[in-house]
Amino acid sequence: MKNCLSMNKVVCLLAAGIFCGGVLDMVAQPELIPKRDEQYRPQLHFSPLRGWNNDPNGLVWLDGEYHLYYQYNPNENKWGPMHWGHAVSRDLIHWEDLPIALYPDKLGTIFSGSAVVDWNNTAGFGEGVIVAIYTSAGEKQTQSIAYSTDKGRTFTKYEGNPVIPNPGINDFRDPKVFWHEDSEQWVMSLATGSTISFYGSPNLKQWEKLSEFGEGIGSHSGVWECPDLFPLVLDKEKKWVLLVSNGGTPNGGTATQYFVGKFDGREFCADPAPYPLWLDSGRDNYASVTWSDEPNGRRLVIGWMSNWDYANQVPSQVWRGGFTLPRELTLTRHPDGHALLNTVPAKEILSYAGRASATLKKNLAPNESIGAFSEAKTGPWMAKVKLKMPEKGICDLVLSNNQSEQCVLRVNADKGILETDRSRSGKINFHGGFVSGSKGLLYMDEDEVNLTVFVDSASVEMFVENGVSPQTTILYPKLPYDYLKILNFSDSDKRINVKAEIYPLESIWKCKCK
Repeated sequence: MKNCLSMNKVVCLLAAGIFCGGVLDMVAQPELIPKRDEQYRPQLHFSPLRGWNNDPNGLVWLDGEYHLYYQYNPNENKWGPMHWGHAVSRDLIHWEDLPIALYPDKLGTIFSGSAVVDWNNTAGFGEGVIVAIYTSAGEKQTQSIAYSTDKGRTFTKYEGNPVIPNPGINDFRDPKVFWHEDSEQWVMSLATGSTISFYGSPNLKQWEKLSEFGEGIGSHSGVWECPDLFPLVLDKEKKWVLLVSNGGTPNGGTATQYFVGKFDGREFCADPAPYPLWLDSGRDNYASVTWSDEPNGRRLVIGWMSNWDYANQVPSQVWRGGFTLPRELTLTRHPDGHALLNTVPAKEILSYAGRASATLKKNLAPNESIGAFSEAKTGPWMAKVKLKMPEKGICDLVLSNNQSEQCVLRVNADKGILETDRSRSGKINFHGGFVSGSKGLLYMDEDEVNLTVFVDSASVEMFVENGVSPQTTILYPKLPYDYLKILNFSDSDKRINVKAEIYPLESIWKCKCK
């Protein structure tokens, strides 16, 4: 590992992947090179150096590297001709930019998809090569494949593309593929309008439609997109989880819903539950999909940290977009009996924190508060908060800066909900739909609530009760929040016992050219 600051600028730019299609102009014009310290630039989350990004694509692990491909327009900070951008990480914290992986071609631009390691050479491209499966978005949306023999750095498109022609559906996209051991075939989940269609293949080239799921279940306020089908264990029983992203969500705009059930190699059947169930009740976690071939058997997920309501208008200029923290998914059981997804930060993220810089302890009376600064100041930080709450207690976590800007996270045991209020969070007038906050169900362990909150330059991620109630929120303050106040907002004599710790976190961009 070499320190970027000690290297020649051009060498560092090469290592960061700047010399790639669509961005060579920055080398000729050094003043255009972003520095990763621009206003609103995430310091804990990956975001492209410049341009536009949305859905994460092709998440796969190989030889110690987590690959993150993503929908990318390198030439503008708005949605446009889609490429696959590319970054890799060995620790899920520090990311290395790499050159664009897939460019538009005669079949169209490159929409969302997935990637797998073809360990047994089923496709004939070689053992252990990465195969990308993606949507070619031309006059009609079709499915194509490409393969990489250099650990995902460059791809050769299959000469027989498309491998699945369009059957006459306008929205026919976002293939997510995995190897299904029991039926000995590759299985693809594909968004087909307002349903998900499943296809099977022995070799990633010839595909047969197996079944279709979605009619009459879940939320259909918007086209279904970005499916992902994978197994998890609940009470020693294998369950199958299907992620689907769509619009018309309770908090407005776009989000990811999920179903839990059975899959026999042909059909997915959802268990009874009060659908729709949402992966994240915040406003800014969309198109969440999981990594293939994760070596520790974990089901890791990441999402696009924005919302289609206002994604093209957010005030960052050099780039628009970014991603949530990588998270781990597990299943738990609701008291009513149906399955729920737990979503917690990946253990690498939690271990990134050092020692707490401040500890707060107090038994708060109504309208009483306690607070502390983060030593991180302009950097990211994490807060761990434990609340002992009365039955109808209400507690506010207020994140703020010295510009009188604030984001309020409210734990409302009275109504059994979590609320995020960003109406005074900073710049909010770029879109009429941005000011509204979010609400989600609060699952309490008796009278105790445990929260983990990550605060970055332009986002807040809140995880409650081991991940049953996550909320992701983007915001645009003049200066990053550096102060946490905890306020007992309850009526009458309801006291709340508070214990909180604040952990400063180092910017992920302070290192590291390899």
